[in-house]
Amino acid sequence: MNTLKRTLALVATLAMAATAFASCGDKNDSSAATSDNTAANSGDNSTPDVPAESTGQIADSVGKGGDTFTVAAWNADDVPFLIAQWKGLSFDSIKDDLANDKVSGIKFINFGVGGGDAAEKYDNLFTSGDDLDVYFCEADWALKYINDDSKTLALTDLGLGDSDFANMYKYTEEIGKSSSGIRKGVSWQAAAGGFYYRSDLAEQYLGAKTPAEMQEKIGDWTKFVDAAKTVSEQSGGKTALADTLGGLWQAYACGRTTPWVKDNTLQIDSFCEEFANTAKELWDCGGITKNGQWTPEWTAAGTNDTCMGYFVSTWGFGGFALQATGHDEEAGIEGETYGKWAVCQGPTPFYWGGTWIVVNPKTDNGEEARDFILSATSNEDQMSKYAVAKPEYVNNSAVMDSLISSNTVFNETITNNLGGQNFYAELAENAKNINFNGLITPYDATIKTAFIEAVKDNYLDGGKSWDDTVEAFKDKIAEQVTAINVD
Repeated sequence: MNTLKRTLALVATLAMAATAFASCGDKNDSSAATSDNTAANSGDNSTPDVPAESTGQIADSVGKGGDTFTVAAWNADDVPFLIAQWKGLSFDSIKDDLANDKVSGIKFINFGVGGGDAAEKYDNLFTSGDDLDVYFCEADWALKYINDDSKTLALTDLGLGDSDFANMYKYTEEIGKSSSGIRKGVSWQAAAGGFYYRSDLAEQYLGAKTPAEMQEKIGDWTKFVDAAKTVSEQSGGKTALADTLGGLWQAYACGRTTPWVKDNTLQIDSFCEEFANTAKELWDCGGITKNGQWTPEWTAAGTNDTCMGYFVSTWGFGGFALQATGHDEEAGIEGETYGKWAVCQGPTPFYWGGTWIVVNPKTDNGEEARDFILSATSNEDQMSKYAVAKPEYVNNSAVMDSLISSNTVFNETITNNLGGQNFYAELAENAKNINFNGLITPYDATIKTAFIEAVKDNYLDGGKSWDDTVEAFKDKIAEQVTAINVD
């Protein structure tokens, strides 16, 4: 049955390929088709080592002098503050001012949805032909637009080259490039992750009194599993070392050294089985909770001692990391476990999330687009101010190293929760050591999700063999990503 399903999927793929070939001269092919064709021809998915020169000159083909500079995103978490920093406006009132069209010459389209729903909104914008100059993309689906020349502008057309982004963290550069190595997107933030944990429970169950001692206990995946078993035993099965299977996968997946798709074929290597076996050990011994991410149980675990730690990236420390203590600053409620937390690097360098700025090729405000991007992602003075004012772990290693070495307090509430720890210092090395060169494909988000679902449903909950799990995973991909081969 499994073979039949994949055979039918291959037939459908061949039929689609024939249709695509018949219309390959159309420059306005859909982004999905562009991604499929690019990925199929990209070989090892690596990007050419050819520097893009910075000219400072906007190409004649790029529109200029438009009346309104329009920026779009799925929420108002970042755009208003980046605009305020760029224009020297107040952070306190910028959201309301943009919402009420009080910022001269600038319009912010706030979809008010989750990041995963933004792509459909952008597609509707492009179809309508409404004004759009700059928009924001998430890592999971950025390549849909970055690989489509009708949706994103090469930044060299704005006169921007490698020297303008000299101190960006390497992994963010890879995500912002097309499959052929053209820089289309840039990020102002680095979303490197770490392991955020209850310092009191770490001392009680593992004898770890400092982040350095905790790092020694969980510095690789073998140590992590051993520590999880110890915590489970010492707590009588009450406390799991880590929060969720999903959080574990966010970190573990960044250690993969083979792209998910190579030569247009799904790659299932020993890394996949190693993860499944690691997850099973943790699952069976109670080393990770069985809570779902983004659920009330997920955050509550940080207050009821059923979970010692969470895999968290830079943007999470002011969000769910505080929620996991029961803290509510606006309501004046100090969390039950507030002040009892710390952070260390964890078993592997990883990132989680992040957003990339891209430019509509039909922009009529090329100068504003260039200046906005330079302010957010290149001007080190601007980025340094933004890192403290927002606060944000900005995508510039020189800026962050300087701020960290001077013991900058980025946020008092977060810092006090961590016992005064300089939390960005723990994440800095992870940010520098994430390597995605040659590993990014247009299908990564779909494949990663299908893989973890197959592992959970079959290997962990279902008690099936690894071979059966692989077959179930292949079936999912055959149905969901018809443009690649699964055998």
